[in-house]
Amino acid sequence: MKYAISAATGRFGQLAISYLLKVVDAGDIVAIVRNAAKGRSVLPAGVTVRQADYGDEAALTQALTGVDRLLFISSVPGGEPSRQQQHANVIQAAQTAGVAFVAYTSFAHADTAQSPLSTDHVATEKALRASGLRHSFLRNAWYLENESSYLQAGANGQNAVYAAGQGRISFALEREYAEAAAQVLMTPAPKEVYEFGGEPRTYADLAAALSQVTGKSFTFKSVDDAAYRESLQAAGMDQGLVAVLSSMQAMMRAGELDVTSSDLPDVLGRPLTSLPDAIHEILQR
Repeated sequence: MKYAISAATGRFGQLAISYLLKVVDAGDIVAIVRNAAKGRSVLPAGVTVRQADYGDEAALTQALTGVDRLLFISSVPGGEPSRQQQHANVIQAAQTAGVAFVAYTSFAHADTAQSPLSTDHVATEKALRASGLRHSFLRNAWYLENESSYLQAGANGQNAVYAAGQGRISFALEREYAEAAAQVLMTPAPKEVYEFGGEPRTYADLAAALSQVTGKSFTFKSVDDAAYRESLQAAGMDQGLVAVLSSMQAMMRAGELDVTSSDLPDVLGRPLTSLPDAIHEILQR
């Protein structure tokens, strides 16, 4: 059985490979990377490194030749060609190469999500269903690491603002999502949809846990969208980044990252890291 991980030099890809290596031989793992030299320098010895960019369908087809199961890690939005086209290239290449199963890192509640961040994932899920490929959608909620700026601010006793209101976010550590992805990749008969996420928490909950961990006094203040944007502009962020971060806060406020499923701990076979312990782990890096 040959297992392939695309975008393998990213943190998620490297974590997934590290978990696969606990169960399968390095020679059974194919790492698909944009930069082969970087891949060989950062990935474990024995893992097969194949170069292919998501924009190059022919190279992807060659890289996936002989692969049985693919962990298809979504690309970063905003590139060229578009993320939807990049993902379409991966799906077509997997079909042509005869890949038997694809596990795709998608977006929480992709079947009902409305935020702009979900659009490409919704399109990719639709394309995978239409392709006829056996597949699983790994609908990841939110990495706690995405909140590192808030965690560092609180750890330094600095105040911060947010516009997510009482929206609940299903935080979990990236390594937990990556290990679950590796587990699904190796599961003989996986489900079609996994809603992955930790126990839903608000930013107020995050602040309380952070204060518990650090012993620091600080305030995370809930503000409206206009005040949130003003705070980002005052910090010197450009308009493009301000728009992206504001959209994320609106998405959280709308509850799009509120995942109540037990799929993540069920797949891992253990409880998730508690929020205080997860915060401590990130701050110690």
